[in-house]
Amino acid sequence: MKKVLLTGGGTAGHVTPNLAILRLLRENSFEIHYAGTKSGIERELVNREGLPYHMVSAGKLRRYFDFKNFTDIFKIGVGFLQSLVLMIRLRPSVVFSKGGFVSCPVVWAAWLMRVPVVIHESDITPGLANRLSMPFAKKVCYSFPETGRYLRKKGVHTGLPVRQELYSGSAEEGRKISGFGSDKPAVLVIGGSQGSQMINAAVRSALDDLLEEFCVCHLCGKGALVEKGYPGYCQFEYVNDELSHLLAMADVVVARSGATTLFELLALRKPSLLIPLFTGASRGDQILNANSFEKQGFSRTLLQQKMTPETLSDNIRGLYKERYVLIAAMERSEFVNGDKRVAEEIVSVVKK
Repeated sequence: MKKVLLTGGGTAGHVTPNLAILRLLRENSFEIHYAGTKSGIERELVNREGLPYHMVSAGKLRRYFDFKNFTDIFKIGVGFLQSLVLMIRLRPSVVFSKGGFVSCPVVWAAWLMRVPVVIHESDITPGLANRLSMPFAKKVCYSFPETGRYLRKKGVHTGLPVRQELYSGSAEEGRKISGFGSDKPAVLVIGGSQGSQMINAAVRSALDDLLEEFCVCHLCGKGALVEKGYPGYCQFEYVNDELSHLLAMADVVVARSGATTLFELLALRKPSLLIPLFTGASRGDQILNANSFEKQGFSRTLLQQKMTPETLSDNIRGLYKERYVLIAAMERSEFVNGDKRVAEEIVSVVKK
């Protein structure tokens, strides 16, 4: 039987696109395995799917001086040896990597054992882990049209795989979960899997103004709930199965601009106000992602340094007023869901 070894971790964005192609891989008669870290978010998410999970040591590769760089080199070496043993034991037909530092030793070991590798890059500019892995890959799938210039002949524009279960949400169920009536439009605020203190603070400071016109459902991150309640405002630390219903309910969405979130909103035709992580807190990929989506007419952007309770309220109101313009632009996009294109590339590499 054909076997595929999936890898990727560190954040939910490095895992959920892997899970989005499981159905298509099974339809193509693949036995599916996953390689990830012992304590990363990938282990929790993959275990829910019941896949065989193989633990690999991983170290972070930093762009700056840190004494942890020395110990992490040792972790990476251990991870490479573990990956070699895994390749010998599993003998996969193909490795599919979604990035994150756990993926590097897996990809390198696959190349050494002559196992073909397909990589997916979510952001406009490839991250460090993927840049270190790309020389060893047969194909590099990518999400944004601007990414093609970095990849040359290996690049294949596929879009980003989106989980099928997100399409099954019910707006009515979302309002029940949130405790909302049907008299006001709903705003969904997504701070990312780790939440965002600055977005949380701005949203809560703007509530008196926003709740005059909207209901607000706020995904604020672990440990960020506040006791004070408002009619028409609900908050959750984190949701899983409920997310499809909350997205179906939302008339507009406020979110960071990680690639996975953006393509999920595109697939569901949800107008969004994007507040990207600023360069000091990231490598700047979220700003580039947000600019691309705004240029294509899918969303609007509010830079974090310009965010106040007042500008947040004004931008949400403006977004709601022009929501149909953004929806029309999203409906014209041909790269709504990349699950089929990515699965086809994996299958084609195995056939060759």
